[in-house]
Amino acid sequence: MRLILLGAPGAGKGTQAEILSKLLEIPTISTGNILRAAMKAGTEVGLKAKAYVESGKLVPDEVIIGIIQERLAEPDCRNGYILDGVPRTIPQAQTMEDMGIEIDCALSIEVEDEVIVKRMSGRRTCRDCSATFHVENNPPKAEGKCDFCGGELTIRKDDAPETVKNRLATYHRETEPLKAFYAERGKLREVQNQPTIEATTAAIRDCLGI
Repeated sequence: MRLILLGAPGAGKGTQAEILSKLLEIPTISTGNILRAAMKAGTEVGLKAKAYVESGKLVPDEVIIGIIQERLAEPDCRNGYILDGVPRTIPQAQTMEDMGIEIDCALSIEVEDEVIVKRMSGRRTCRDCSATFHVENNPPKAEGKCDFCGGELTIRKDDAPETVKNRLATYHRETEPLKAFYAERGKLREVQNQPTIEATTAAIRDCLGI
């Protein structure tokens, strides 16, 4: 299965992508994680991306598409993949379609803006491996420490309330139109926000028939 996960920043795409990846035994391609790794390494593309991310703006298409092209060519993507964080605009989606990147379904997780601002203020990200947690919905076993590598958990600059509001405005303007793009192709499916991670997973499994 080749999936695209749509939804506003903080809608839970990354968390659900990890769960679906295990269920379907296909890799999750998260541009956010790839970009954060490049930013931490201080690469040329990472430094370019950092300026955009920290101001709540989208990273330019040429950076994103280049990363995706390389990643989908790897052997573990032969049986399917989950794209989390890309495409973010209709031009990106059109470029990917033109490149022959096949998509079976675009799944949109629907969450209200007010819920997202509250949710993201409680999000914590591992400084070392980029794993994400939430102080209420998905707390780490030890406060301030990553369950997976023991790294320090921090609040990312792009999770601060004002940055989140800027990111939401960008989402509604530039990314939300993708729902119509995929609806026209008969590939859009929507899942409403649920009170827990488990309930959201159950709704997604029902929607996808898995």
